[in-house]
Amino acid sequence: MENTYRQPQSVRHTLKFRLLQVKYITDISPRMKRITLTGEDLADFYSASPDDHVKVFFPKPGEKMPVVPEAGPQGPVFPEGEKPIMRDYTPRRFDNAAKELDLEFFLHEEGPAADWARTAQVGSYLGVGGPRGSTVVPYDFDWYLLIGDECAIPSFARRLSELPANAEAVVIVEIGNESEKRDFESNARVTTHWVLRENNPPGTAVKLKETVLKATLPHGDYFCWIATELQTSKELKELVETVRGANSNWVKATGYWKKSETA
Repeated sequence: MENTYRQPQSVRHTLKFRLLQVKYITDISPRMKRITLTGEDLADFYSASPDDHVKVFFPKPGEKMPVVPEAGPQGPVFPEGEKPIMRDYTPRRFDNAAKELDLEFFLHEEGPAADWARTAQVGSYLGVGGPRGSTVVPYDFDWYLLIGDECAIPSFARRLSELPANAEAVVIVEIGNESEKRDFESNARVTTHWVLRENNPPGTAVKLKETVLKATLPHGDYFCWIATELQTSKELKELVETVRGANSNWVKATGYWKKSETA
């Protein structure tokens, strides 16, 4: 009989768009920056799950201010003829009292988001929309499996920080070099496998798949998050369901980026 009490719950939020400014910039690793944003509109910001994403609106090259839409009945409404550069990011941390929101940017070789993050300064502007909804996963599974690449690290870090002390998690993350490793803060029992990509192109996940197949995993019911390149996420989902015995209802696979698209 299916354990319906363990099914993720969907929560909808009122869609709101905010114009924010950079308050702090922190180098997490050579290729990861944490940007702390601030603004009066963050007093009512809410994110119910580490799976959440906000839509980030970047200024066009050579401009300081992004185009920020208004919320309409069918979603965002942009000024006629104006559509900004947009990307999705995980709300890493938010503090309503301090009116702060942390986003973490992995610095790809090129792309509008990475280019903006490299040159951002205190006082720079960003537009942020959402989150529109949350998928809340219960924390009563026997254990949790997190599989991803560098782009998933902010979401995984938030997830692990929220797991209760009696939880157990296995984290498998593919990285380009040793400098991307970090210590995850968590009250749970966490086993982390850092998988070096070596000479394989990003998005192929050869070593990541090998590690998922060979890793020693705990027994019992588990929920699995997969967050990497779009096609790779689909392949990993099939792998954990057919080879590692995952319940398809307890697997969430997300494409954080596409091989044909830079961030």
